[in-house]
Amino acid sequence: MKNKLKIYRAMQDLTQEKLAKELGVTRQTIIAIEKDKYDPSLILAFKIAKFFEVNIEDVFIYETK
Repeated sequence: MKNKLKIYRAMQDLTQEKLAKELGVTRQTIIAIEKDKYDPSLILAFKIAKFFEVNIEDVFIYETK
């Protein structure tokens, strides 16, 4: 699933490490999400959207194949 996590993280001047700590995940998880190598659980996706105070659809882009 495509996402704009790196963009939102950059807008708040957050490192991957800082964001990972805020969300209770590892830095590797953030890296994998940003590189579209890992689709987060629905709970984590909502946590990310809530953290940035946006709708989940603003961060994650659903694409049908």
